[in-house]
Amino acid sequence: MSPTNEPVAGPVLTLTGLTKSFGDNHVLKGIDFTVQRGEVIALIGPSGSGKTTVLRSLNGLEIPDGGTAVFGNGLTLDFSDPTSKKDIFALRDSSAMVFQHFNLFPHKTVLENVIEGPVQVQKRSVVDATADALRLLERVGLSEKRDAYPFELSGGQQQRVGIVRALAIKPELLLFDEPTSALDPELVGEVLGLIRELATEGWTMVIVTHELAFARQVANEVVFMDGGVVVERGAPDDILVNPREERTKQFLHRILNPLD
Repeated sequence: MSPTNEPVAGPVLTLTGLTKSFGDNHVLKGIDFTVQRGEVIALIGPSGSGKTTVLRSLNGLEIPDGGTAVFGNGLTLDFSDPTSKKDIFALRDSSAMVFQHFNLFPHKTVLENVIEGPVQVQKRSVVDATADALRLLERVGLSEKRDAYPFELSGGQQQRVGIVRALAIKPELLLFDEPTSALDPELVGEVLGLIRELATEGWTMVIVTHELAFARQVANEVVFMDGGVVVERGAPDDILVNPREERTKQFLHRILNPLD
């Protein structure tokens, strides 16, 4: 299940000056970062820091007020200009989102959920999309669930279907929004294990997570956000073990010592 994008060195995504407000709430205040091909970037920070809004902006689910996003496939968006439906479709062709609460279509089978994007958005044939979907479902151990509906699956199985659905559109960039936070503790490992495999296979990913041990193991870089800005970024050990900024130290202490 290796990535289908060509293994060309260089950035898959460069974000510059990304801003977003909801009324008087300035959620993003100028976010800059670059994701190199094959890298895993972990976004950490308190609730309300803007992490999820960054992901949603990269998948066309939110439209930023300003800033630019440049993808390695040549797509360039200047969000200070009006964003067209064509721009949004191009974003969703370049990136794929795995949601916190799965977001599967409840009235569609597993197979129908997986082929929805390739067929409806990318206009691929049902035959080709189905062949890819079955291969991916077999890869994650869910081929026997192809005709099941989401309510018949465990949370871990639903999230694996969500990951397969993202992979099926063959994106440049995989986006994970706290992919284990809605799971029972005993199901977390199977999803984290799959994401770890994707990392070793060279998929480029941005992951919003509170699983700090997982971020330390898998990420090439950790980005700590608070108050709509990037407070600190660097190698996992630099940020998670020896952070420079006092705000980062406070956040990590609260996560690692919740009873203090």
